[in-house]
Amino acid sequence: MKTIRFPHPLVLLVGFILLATLLTYLLPAGVFERHPDAATGRDVVVPGSYHRVPASPVNPLQAIVDIPKGMTEAASVIFLVFLAGGAFTVVDQTGALRRGVDWLLDKFRGREAVVIPIICVLFATMGALENMQEEIVPLIPVLLILMRRIGYPPIIAAAVSIGSAAVGAAFSPLNPFQVGIAQKLAQLPLLSGGGFRMIFLALALAIWIGGTVRFAMRHRIAPEVDEVPGEAAGVGRHGLVLLLLFLTFAFFAYGVLKLEWDFDQMAALFFGLGVAAGLVGGLGLTGTASGFIDGFRDIAFSALLIGFARAIFVVLEQGQIVDTIVNGLSAPLAGLPVTLSALGMVGVHTALHLPVPSVSGQAVLTMPLLVPLSDLIGLSRQVTVLAYQYGAGLCEIVTPTNGALVAIVTACGVRFDQWWKFVLPLYLLLLLLAVVAIITGIAVGI
Repeated sequence: MKTIRFPHPLVLLVGFILLATLLTYLLPAGVFERHPDAATGRDVVVPGSYHRVPASPVNPLQAIVDIPKGMTEAASVIFLVFLAGGAFTVVDQTGALRRGVDWLLDKFRGREAVVIPIICVLFATMGALENMQEEIVPLIPVLLILMRRIGYPPIIAAAVSIGSAAVGAAFSPLNPFQVGIAQKLAQLPLLSGGGFRMIFLALALAIWIGGTVRFAMRHRIAPEVDEVPGEAAGVGRHGLVLLLLFLTFAFFAYGVLKLEWDFDQMAALFFGLGVAAGLVGGLGLTGTASGFIDGFRDIAFSALLIGFARAIFVVLEQGQIVDTIVNGLSAPLAGLPVTLSALGMVGVHTALHLPVPSVSGQAVLTMPLLVPLSDLIGLSRQVTVLAYQYGAGLCEIVTPTNGALVAIVTACGVRFDQWWKFVLPLYLLLLLLAVVAIITGIAVGI
């Protein structure tokens, strides 16, 4: 059987930009009225306010201009990827990362498969806590070194990182950018239904980790052995660099979770890490600067893909058809039985996540429409939030309009069709688990 082969990531994203441009000619323009919401601090739609507006199709020239506009809108994320990527290249050039990987593998010698569950749980935790995605891109070189030394294929670096983080976020009981915003909009107490979500989060991670370990073991090859720079004299320096790395991650987690850092603060922290690591690691000022330049060069393509992905939404928004798509997909749900309507919401959120790649933006766009609908048909608001989480959240691991996903898969040197071949069976199992969770939630009345 002939398998689907995706084009080059840049060709793929430009194709989606052209498709979005075509849709602005085919679909009627329309908008919902919006009003500021005090609970979330965002503008939310007014149910029943959808109305047509004069058509504003995006011509091909405008679509090309929307590419740099997309990069501008995603600038803070792109610069985070550049600066963090440069910093990790500097750290790598000191030899500390390879020494750290050697130490880790020595501790787990003969039990290398245990490394995958440990890393998966770490990234899933960050996904559950703060919806970690773009921040993963600069970490990929570190994970690739680890996978090469164990003998696992590069795709496992993407699976344990972006895959685990997305699964953790989709089933999270407290992700502020998904369930947090959705529960506020649904006027539900934060962390309500947390125990129910934790049960299905554990089941989802078991599915993901099991599938990842199975694939890694079946495709294991001879491990690579890299020479560590400064083997004789650099042990102390390597230890100091690794300590700096650990402190940076600790401060990063504190800044994101407690200080509500944005991408600019994250980027500044990683730049500081790169400078300090280069000087402590013996590279000197010139060597540190060269390391940053090498990192910028290596990460440039992956970083810019995030801007191309953002341009898709810019085109749809400019053509004023985003609300048309939302209205067209959500309207038929009112005529379905309660359980089918809830499952239909999962499908609607999955379909919507292709043109609306922001999970928080999707919550603001859809929850004010679907919550009154759920009240009308007798569906629990908590289940309505679950349908949003599972539909939009799980889509993060398969949709090619997710700039972070495409950037990470590309940074691993993996074609997107190869990623799909790996991820689709697991995605379908997780989707089935989501269906079970929805039906169970309705049955127990959460």
